[in-house]
Amino acid sequence: KPQLVASNDRFCRFLEEYCPVVTETYYPTIWCWEGRVQTLLRPFITSRPQVQYRNELIKTADGGQISLDWFDNDGSLYYPDASTRPTVLLLPGLTGTSKESYILHMIHQSETLGYRCVVFNNRGIAGEDLLTPRTYCAANTEDLEAVIHHVHGLHPSAPFMAAGVSMGGMLLLNYLGKTGRDTPLMAAAIFSAGWNVFESVESLEKPLNWLLFNYYLTTCLQSSISRHRQMLEKLFDMDLVMKARTVREFDKQFTSVMFGYRTIDDYYEDASPCRKLKSVGIPVLCLNSVDDVFSPGHAIPVETAKQNANVALVLTSCGGHIGFLEGIWPRKCTYMDRVFKQFVQAVFEHGNKIFSM
Repeated sequence: KPQLVASNDRFCRFLEEYCPVVTETYYPTIWCWEGRVQTLLRPFITSRPQVQYRNELIKTADGGQISLDWFDNDGSLYYPDASTRPTVLLLPGLTGTSKESYILHMIHQSETLGYRCVVFNNRGIAGEDLLTPRTYCAANTEDLEAVIHHVHGLHPSAPFMAAGVSMGGMLLLNYLGKTGRDTPLMAAAIFSAGWNVFESVESLEKPLNWLLFNYYLTTCLQSSISRHRQMLEKLFDMDLVMKARTVREFDKQFTSVMFGYRTIDDYYEDASPCRKLKSVGIPVLCLNSVDDVFSPGHAIPVETAKQNANVALVLTSCGGHIGFLEGIWPRKCTYMDRVFKQFVQAVFEHGNKIFSM
């Protein structure tokens, strides 16, 4: 059974009644239960539900643009009135977009419940051009704040929550830690967030993890900016950036410099959500596996979570990073998908029972 960490008895009872999956035994797929194997295989094993998006480009205060992919769910039987149709904002991982299989599955789950979804694609990675020499990072919440304000402004009467995966979860937590209760979001779900960036990069620099994940992730980051090289060369030594062989080297040469940090340690300290958890002011459910090499179990802030009545952690012993595969042939639904579906439905349909906490 997963470990449920929450200091608020009322929140616990709410989850046990309306999101019972968090108390059920999680049985990982027997032939790929190990965390690294789950992490590596999930993108290849899980199906990719068909989703038709409506794209919207919104302008930012600094002259940039952000790409939003909407799944309007206009065929919703439960919520035919678009003005009050519940809306879920989805935040993909580090180099992820609305095309990631885990995002498509979240939208598929939301569709069956009648909800609308909108995917926040970070600057420059979903095919749109960079209009300014700026991308994104886990610590800077300005773009996310702009997106939340925009979406809420379009549908002010619609119940509104968010779900973030991996770096998307870190960004969402950092936003919630900054805003406290001053947010239009009712609640949030966080999956496989890296709680302490120092511990995450140290784990990823172990020889086997570097070979399996770190080098590939670094090349993905480099690929995501290479298309915008002409714009970025105005501020960066792109030859040096493209020589990075670890995420830490990339962040030292590029990310921390772009966002004005004096050192990479300053950036990593600011990007670590464990430092903001005490300030979260709305109900948040966080799912992590303790065998996740991107967010090692010893770095999960269990004691800090116990100090905030708005926070609940669900910790599984297996599952890897955005893995959580279950069943003999785990093609369709993962444990993470079930947690997402039940928690979102619980918030939208029974949320009044926790909002008075």
